[in-house]
Amino acid sequence: MLKKVDSSQLKVGMFIHDLDCGWMEHPFLRNRFVLSTEDEIRKIRAARIRGVVIDCARGLDVDDAPTLAQAEAATEAEVTAIATRPRAVPAKASLSEELARAATVRKQAAGLVRTVMQDARLGKAVELDQVSPVVQSVTESILRNSGALLGLLRIKNKDDYTFLHSVSVCALLVAFCRSRNMDEETTRQAGIGGLLHDTGKALVPDEVLNKPGRLSDEEFALIKRHPRDGWEILRKSPGIGAIPLDITLHHHERRDGSGYPESLGEGSISELAQMAAIVDVYDAITSDRCYHKGMSAAEALRKIYEWSKFHFNPALAQEFMRCVGIYPVGTLVLLESGRLGVVVEPHETSLLTPKVNVFFNTKTQVYIRPETIDLSRALGFGGGDKIVRHESPEKWQVDPLRFMQLA
Repeated sequence: MLKKVDSSQLKVGMFIHDLDCGWMEHPFLRNRFVLSTEDEIRKIRAARIRGVVIDCARGLDVDDAPTLAQAEAATEAEVTAIATRPRAVPAKASLSEELARAATVRKQAAGLVRTVMQDARLGKAVELDQVSPVVQSVTESILRNSGALLGLLRIKNKDDYTFLHSVSVCALLVAFCRSRNMDEETTRQAGIGGLLHDTGKALVPDEVLNKPGRLSDEEFALIKRHPRDGWEILRKSPGIGAIPLDITLHHHERRDGSGYPESLGEGSISELAQMAAIVDVYDAITSDRCYHKGMSAAEALRKIYEWSKFHFNPALAQEFMRCVGIYPVGTLVLLESGRLGVVVEPHETSLLTPKVNVFFNTKTQVYIRPETIDLSRALGFGGGDKIVRHESPEKWQVDPLRFMQLA
């Protein structure tokens, strides 16, 4: 039986099933092992790991600890309650109207990040007169229909992750700022910070950046240098603002002091850097990487909600959850009827009942005529179905983008 315990409850003889933290953030070569020494327990606590999953069938038990299923169900209920609250401003353009423009913006922005990285390797300053127009294009697309660009950016391959991650952080941060009614200039500066936040990774060797296995301590130390390296590169760029510099330097800081490069505490991290930290982690854990499989939006939000007790600002984490939603545009879902569909439009007041384009019947294993279902409506009024869970596009060998065109 799997149980969720606090790291303060760990004892020698317990079997660790999962160290509930971000990837590459614990001092062990594997995720599953028997605790054999007190030193191992001290290492877990020193790494600021709070929640741990133990396997009671393979090691010592904790009688009063909840099972993993109970812990996840409790968190899921809390996340769902947050997600049912009213969301941000509705879109000004339909998804189908915005998709082509968003595709152009995605390509343009990814190309710019690639150029910035190449220039940084050569010791060249970042040219902000090239960056600002791209951020403006991202912002305009988000204002017209945030689901189009954010939906396209959910689709990444392992080869272009580094560049598209920066574009995703930019777009998500702009959307986050807009959902919080932040002013236009602050939003623009935050977008620049999001687009350039990983500039320092240009100085990390590719074999370390794209290593499929766990990093050594020396390799992880190289990775942890990238916020300061990026800050050093950007501060030499004429006209760079304080906000992009702050986001670049501090997007890996955590409010419990467990982050890097300065181990800042809760009161020392700016609001925008805290927002960037949430956005950065969300995009990273929902993306496929060479060393881990991306998780669904719902699972990622559950993790962020859990980690916000220590690592993130809880109020900002909840606002971000309402901003992106449990079922973002482009998400493949299974409905109660057995049909597969792609989310094409969130509901304005309930993030649990989006519009979905259905196209496949899992019971008969055949494609069906694509149809848009509004899950907020009753049967006979264009609705009458319910989302059961997320589904993996790889499992069904489908490209969600093909079925985002019908809204």
